Amino acid sequence: MLPTLRPGDRLLVRYDALPAPGRLAVVRLPDGVVAIKRLDRVESDGGWFVSDNALEGVSSERYGRGSRPDEVLGVVVARVWPRPRPRGGLRRRVV
Repeated sequence: MLPTLRPGDRLLVRYDALPAPGRLAVVRLPDGVVAIKRLDRVESDGGWFVSDNALEGVSSERYGRGSRPDEVLGVVVARVWPRPRPRGGLRRRVV
């Protein structure tokens, strides 16, 4: 499975957006690192369980607890660079 994001991707982030399961978000991890993670589910304390690429990334399973609500800093709205390609193989025709 390919990663959702690659080095060099530029993202549009809303810092006032409400987080929702399945969305990418900017989160502060317990060690203080700020990272982009997928919000998986809300935990009983109101925090978020975050996930990532299981082979290479860091998830809540690895560091033992979910992100507190105040550790979700913003929600990713879109990837703006490189521009996402349309599915179905549409290509520009060279004239």
